[in-house]
Amino acid sequence: MTQQPDDTSRQLATRLGAVASLCEVATTTQLSTSVYEVVLRGNAATLAGVPGNDVMLRVNDAQGRAVRRRYSVRGLDKANDTFSLWLTIDHEGPGSTWVKDAKPGDLVDVIGPRGKIPLDPLADWHLFVGDASGFAAFYRMAQSIELPGRAIFIVEIDAADDALSSTFDEGLGVTGIFVDRRGRAPSDPAGLLSGLAAFALPSDVGHAYLFGEFHVMRTLQSALLDRGLNQEQISHKAFWRSGRSNADHGEPEKSEP
Repeated sequence: MTQQPDDTSRQLATRLGAVASLCEVATTTQLSTSVYEVVLRGNAATLAGVPGNDVMLRVNDAQGRAVRRRYSVRGLDKANDTFSLWLTIDHEGPGSTWVKDAKPGDLVDVIGPRGKIPLDPLADWHLFVGDASGFAAFYRMAQSIELPGRAIFIVEIDAADDALSSTFDEGLGVTGIFVDRRGRAPSDPAGLLSGLAAFALPSDVGHAYLFGEFHVMRTLQSALLDRGLNQEQISHKAFWRSGRSNADHGEPEKSEP
């Protein structure tokens, strides 16, 4: 591939201590009502980083402006120099529009690896809580758990076919709880709180990873603190914010309206 990423992508990558590459779309597949998979080719091992990392894509918004959107890496295939992303399409936005229109051979600027939430190597069990936007990070991280270990998933979904599964090594204990949103607002934490309340946390040392909507993540963090976890045992990141588009750098605004 002889073309290079945009100058702004290279400059931003330098500031972030990351790498900018021009990747080629290998395949796109709709996995469920709300989730698309896109496989990108080029500099895959570097961009994908470690489980829990994400990449930043340069796409256009509805006005044709270049903006960036961040997506967790779902999987890495070093032999074929590809990595996969799972993007949610249950909303209108630059990322969802791009993936629905993307075709094999299309090129996209990618910056990676990004993200600061790796798997806790000292935890005996790992609790993953969020919505469908967290699937990619949840499953890639869980597949890297050292055996024996335990992974618990509590994920809120909008459609029955959004209950996407994965395969894990024998020896990993896996518990999956899918919560039907039942028309609740995306910022309503009631569904995930009920899923969390229905599960008894193991007695040994664990770590929780909360990925999803801004307000819901805050509420879940408080709930887990009330359940006895300490701050160091909880990693949380808002991937999006209900009612507000993510900023041009790809993350939700943190300030209150």
